Amino acid sequence: MANDYSEDEVLGKAYDARLMKRLLGYIKPYIKYVVFAILMNIVVASFGPVRPYLIEIAVDKYISHGILSGLFYISLLLLASLIFQSVIQYFLNYYTQYLGQKTIYDIRTQLFKHTQKLSLGFFDKTPIGRMVTRVTNDIESLNDLFSSGIIMVFSDIFTILWILVFMFYMDVKLSLVTLSVFPVLVYGTFLFRRKVRESYRNVRLHLARLNTYMQEHVTGMNIVQIFHKEKPEMKRFLDINSDYRKANIQSNFYYAIFYPGVEFLSAIAIGLIIWYGGGELMHGTRHVGVLIAFIMLTDMFFRPIRDLSEKYNILQTAMASSERIFKLLDNKTFIKNPETSKKLTNVKGGIEFKNVWFAYNDEEYVLKNVSFKINPGETVAIVGHTGAGKTSIISVLSRFYDLNKGAIYLDGTDISTIDKRDLRKYISIVLQDIFLFSGTIRSNISMNNDEIPLEKLKEAAAIVGADKFIEALPNQYDEIVKERGATLSVGQKQLLSFARALAHDPKILILDEATSSIDTESEILIQQAIEKLLVGRTAIVIAHRLSTIQNADKIIVMHK
Repeated sequence: MANDYSEDEVLGKAYDARLMKRLLGYIKPYIKYVVFAILMNIVVASFGPVRPYLIEIAVDKYISHGILSGLFYISLLLLASLIFQSVIQYFLNYYTQYLGQKTIYDIRTQLFKHTQKLSLGFFDKTPIGRMVTRVTNDIESLNDLFSSGIIMVFSDIFTILWILVFMFYMDVKLSLVTLSVFPVLVYGTFLFRRKVRESYRNVRLHLARLNTYMQEHVTGMNIVQIFHKEKPEMKRFLDINSDYRKANIQSNFYYAIFYPGVEFLSAIAIGLIIWYGGGELMHGTRHVGVLIAFIMLTDMFFRPIRDLSEKYNILQTAMASSERIFKLLDNKTFIKNPETSKKLTNVKGGIEFKNVWFAYNDEEYVLKNVSFKINPGETVAIVGHTGAGKTSIISVLSRFYDLNKGAIYLDGTDISTIDKRDLRKYISIVLQDIFLFSGTIRSNISMNNDEIPLEKLKEAAAIVGADKFIEALPNQYDEIVKERGATLSVGQKQLLSFARALAHDPKILILDEATSSIDTESEILIQQAIEKLLVGRTAIVIAHRLSTIQNADKIIVMHK
């Protein structure tokens, strides 16, 4: 089962210069904030080791000699450094978070805009959950990189550098003694990084399985319940959940070793300071203030190293997420517009298919050398067995897919030479699978087109007979519609889809099994309405019911 999810969870390099270069391109518009943040990082990082240095001066120059006035000034300097560091830290945190939010806003906007341009062929082969993950989880991973990763890495590095500068300035020999544990720390960090990388991939893999399983079974809960599969499905869920728990425990195990390991090395370094420095102190060649300062600096030195290991995790996550995001952005499965498109004027609705060949996959042709002609204002019914290519006819007419061979003409103009938006403006489709958006009755009929007045929406609803149930609702056309129209019956949703199609006043009306979900009484009303509506319009009707197609001007049979 793991192989089903491994494609999305395979990790590339922990750091990929090619991906990072593309990511940094999104920061370019905000480069002044980046420069400002880096400068503030340099300043903030310097204030950490300043305090031990001031304490060393206070102990060795003033406390040991009983100079109270000097101690007072040192105390004031310590207080001032803390206040100043806090103020700078506030602005640093604010601007790094601001940078992160602005950057991911731009990436998310670009990603959604790109997704809207992709052809339906792409969505036929891509799971919805994967697309949602790109725009949510993967984008949030980049937010962590921009707001907590890239800029804050500078903070850790500058902190380490400033500490080393102060340590070597104060005492070179004691600095070398303190850093004698550093090779062990480097090796331990390398080992930790490798193990965490493996466990991180494992966690992501099992999380993907868990999310997919939850989404699938919540959506299909009615099927689970009607076939009494609660217990078997619960057992499968427990197995998946258990695997995810084990993967997390394994990941936590490495952290549980690494962080105490760093603390242990820090304690050894402090022990070496006390052993070596204390010996020299007893011989009168070392001051107690230096020892105190070095103990404080050593504790500060190991803290950013622990933080850098966490930044590595953020970087690794961001690299994996950015690779998947850029893979989507680089997908060019578009229905391309012609470089010079022809403008449609005075559309009458004449349609001609001329030797049309079309396949969803390679050369598995659904439409094979199909030719027919529909005159303006004609109602044409298309019938045939499931899979014969009926819906494919309207899909290629609407340019949801490109043809393999042949051509389709609208009023004598090849539709491949027409701008997609201009073409679709004259076509309305009512599908068997009705889709309503979260919003209101009004927004679902108008599709948020403010140019369509409420009177026209009411007129469309009245023609299809939807006005009766709409006006019975508490808020009528402003009644809230929940996700996928959950509060409406199937018949009501179908009536709304009719009203939506008619409100846009199409020249070509396509009905794809559009009355399949409506009861007999409603169907009679709609048939009467359709007769009025089709006057002056070209109509393509896909249906199995004889009542739907008996008044058609011609019937096209799709077979083999």
